[in-house]
Amino acid sequence: MAEQQPKENQQITSPKEEIKETKAVAKKKIKRQVVSGCAYIKATYNNTIVTLTDQNGNVLSWSSAGQVGFRGPKKSTPYAAQSIVRKAIEKAKDYGLREVTVFVKGVGSGREAAVRALNANGLNILSIKDITPIPHNGCRPPRARRV
Repeated sequence: MAEQQPKENQQITSPKEEIKETKAVAKKKIKRQVVSGCAYIKATYNNTIVTLTDQNGNVLSWSSAGQVGFRGPKKSTPYAAQSIVRKAIEKAKDYGLREVTVFVKGVGSGREAAVRALNANGLNILSIKDITPIPHNGCRPPRARRV
């Protein structure tokens, strides 16, 4: 069998060149619009973490005190909680989030400040629910310390 000769106006392309051409065309990611969602605030003694999600629980944005730049005992302060919420809402602005249901977990000092900051930064709060885990006589507590 004779090899086929390309016609004069036809170019020869290798499979690698075709792959490069298809990789060059990248689709732009379209951000969906989410009007209402949930805000999860985890306030511990050492840190505060805020997560903004849609109604299904898919994370839109999150922020924590360490990520914003606080270190050591400053991470659990009310001021740090305000800064965290501001940064998380800034990231979620692209999605068009306007109203949230708030779920608060933990006993840290950033609890109240984070909820107030959500309202102050332009989000409408629909409800606030405390989901702090409470033991129902589960694990045995550690023995008392002798100092």
